[in-house]
Amino acid sequence: MITSLESKYNVAAPRYTSYPTVPYWHQSTFNVAGWSNALISSSQELDAQSGISLYIHLPFCENLCTYCGCNTRITKNHGVELPYIQAVLKEWQMYIGLLATKPLIRELHLGGGTPTFFSPRNLDLLISGILKHAQVHSDAAFSFEGHPANTTKEHLVTLYNLGFKRISLGIQDFDRKVQLIINRVQSVENVQDITQMARKVGYTSINYDLIYGLPLQNLVGLTDTIQSVLELKPDRIAFYSYAHVPWVKPGQRKFTEQHLPSPELKQQLYETGRALLKEGGYIEVGMDHFTLATDNLHVAEIAGKLHRNFMGYTDQYSRVMIGLGVSAIGDCWTGFAQNEKNVEAYLDLINKGILPVVKGHLLNEVDLIIRKHILNIMCHGSTSWIEPADRCPSFLKGLERMKELEADGLVQIFDEMLLVSKLGKRFLRNICMCLDARLLESAPKSQIFSMAG
Repeated sequence: MITSLESKYNVAAPRYTSYPTVPYWHQSTFNVAGWSNALISSSQELDAQSGISLYIHLPFCENLCTYCGCNTRITKNHGVELPYIQAVLKEWQMYIGLLATKPLIRELHLGGGTPTFFSPRNLDLLISGILKHAQVHSDAAFSFEGHPANTTKEHLVTLYNLGFKRISLGIQDFDRKVQLIINRVQSVENVQDITQMARKVGYTSINYDLIYGLPLQNLVGLTDTIQSVLELKPDRIAFYSYAHVPWVKPGQRKFTEQHLPSPELKQQLYETGRALLKEGGYIEVGMDHFTLATDNLHVAEIAGKLHRNFMGYTDQYSRVMIGLGVSAIGDCWTGFAQNEKNVEAYLDLINKGILPVVKGHLLNEVDLIIRKHILNIMCHGSTSWIEPADRCPSFLKGLERMKELEADGLVQIFDEMLLVSKLGKRFLRNICMCLDARLLESAPKSQIFSMAG
């Protein structure tokens, strides 16, 4: 049964992959030249072993998954692959020209869309073109998202030979009726085959994405799904709350709110899934993630090195992240930049030799302080303000707002430190929202974020 705290804190809240969050980026003070200068400055501050992160957005999918909140282009025309890859490589060349030295890639991730929509040959062309003008860090982590329905052995071997050792498979749910309504169908046997194949090829980290709160989902179906997952034993599991935002993603209008679990059932789905995963030997890491004890994400959390960026949680910290492709977001710590979301408009800008950045935000001193505290809470479950610079007025006001959460047992506030309680780990988004100065200064007039519960 849903508790009073879960009901109280089930409000619309950001996921805090950035601060400020995207809806609160200040366009009036942002321009491409400012982003370029911020990126140049940050890259010059990198030491010889720091390295950068690279995110490449590959937007194409053959079919629309109706639950999806990503920026996608649905097509069965694979003739779109090569022109898009050529554009991404041209964009990379633009960034090469901005960086102080030959980039050292510490982390590379292919997201989408469906990266495995692309043929192995074209993925080889893309990654080889990226690496031709870069160095690879000795501890580099290369990963990609694969659809169980179209990831082949050739995909796995090609990407492995290019340095990829991690794969993330979008499972969501094995319940057939749920799969049909969200248009994401794959069998347990299909996923088992790909998992075994990936391990045989040499992949050392396999992640499954699961979602609770999907339409028509129930406790029996989710329990069966997780039991099947436990038998396959992936290294990591991301157990996300379904974000119902049909005003942003019209594909979600293929079903109605009546198809969704009630708040009480959604909470039961989460608690049941969480308990089964922990009983199955998985350790909760950060928010929404569960890993085996041997996984690098857990090792990083224990060592205090867990990091969070637009790609989610990572065991690799990099001050500079460059986003390539439509809608991709870059981060140089003092600035964010997002690319054009429309494929044709993106290609047009690239072919004109124009960096395809269309929105962003340059962080001021207060933003940087709040960002630091939110990142600490999301990654380490604590933050401190020993230095005077850590105690700006906006942050102190946030601590005052935190008093109610402290009374509810979610946090403990000391003279110079905040600790998230075991109970509070369930409410990380709510805790961080207390510190979100920009959101609280200008509360949205309508819902722009998914619900926290």
